[in-house]
Amino acid sequence: MSEARMFYQQDCDLSYLNGKKIAIIGYGSQGHAHALNLKDSGCDVAVGLYEGSKSKAKAEAQGLKVMSTADAAKWADIIMILTPDEKQADIYKAEIEPNLESGNMLMFAHGFNIHYHTIIPPADVDVAMIAPKAPGHTVRSEYQAGKGTPCLIAVEQDATGKAWDVAKAYGAALGGARAGLLETTFRTETETDLFGEQAVLCGGVVKLMQTGFEVLCEAGYDPRNAYFECIHEMKLIVDLIYQSGFMGMRYSISNTAEYGDYVSGPRIITPDVKEHMKAVLSDIQDGTFAKDFLLDMSPAGRQVHFKMLRQKAQEHPSEKVGEEIRKLYSWSDESKLINN
Repeated sequence: MSEARMFYQQDCDLSYLNGKKIAIIGYGSQGHAHALNLKDSGCDVAVGLYEGSKSKAKAEAQGLKVMSTADAAKWADIIMILTPDEKQADIYKAEIEPNLESGNMLMFAHGFNIHYHTIIPPADVDVAMIAPKAPGHTVRSEYQAGKGTPCLIAVEQDATGKAWDVAKAYGAALGGARAGLLETTFRTETETDLFGEQAVLCGGVVKLMQTGFEVLCEAGYDPRNAYFECIHEMKLIVDLIYQSGFMGMRYSISNTAEYGDYVSGPRIITPDVKEHMKAVLSDIQDGTFAKDFLLDMSPAGRQVHFKMLRQKAQEHPSEKVGEEIRKLYSWSDESKLINN
């Protein structure tokens, strides 16, 4: 397998966006960052929203043109779809597909709907991806600071012969080329992104922390101690890894902690765990996860399973203890993601 390419500012030509009209569909975390960064880079941008969207006033207050999704798709040459995965196919079918013209470019920040064929674009349009590897507020703040957020870049369909040039230009206008645009494919981005979320970042880490909390509580320790040791301090370790990698983290912790890392980590993450991870990856690769997810999110599924799982997670004892612990810190209410 050949090594993936990395593109930087000097590899991108913003002139490929000259005269191009760009519609950003959705104005959530990523949508606002894409629209504002592109606008500040001199692009002709409009935001496409559903009728009655609460985001309309916010987008207009920030100096952006706002249209209905259908009108934005009709107006634009480049259409970046940044709505939730489970809503994209319906939005595309009803509002975007009827307004596509030959030579347009469809863009995504996640490959889910293209890879699993819930959206099948016509053969005469380009299909590309720019996927920032950070939340939207970071994509925006890094751009404003004169820096950038690394992005993945992919071209699934190059109908015009210019898809790579336009996608790289978009990545540069977003600020991503300041940090680097890493070449990938829709399949690779989708499968690795879902796997990372499920096996490690969200599913794996949360379950690991909750299980550690349970073990200490069941052994008779104060739940507040358990929360500090198994949940609260996770951020300290992850920040060190983010900053300096595993060895940098180990350099910063005590010899006791480092020794315990080496001898006890393999007792927790056993070969059985790796086999379970492979099973999770298999479900992602063969479409089982996508099928189950989309069925649950559909009008027929009514999110019954999803809401049941969410309710069960919210009832975990660590949630109540966590509320108490977080009150001990000086975070303001404005900084909280959820106001209890």
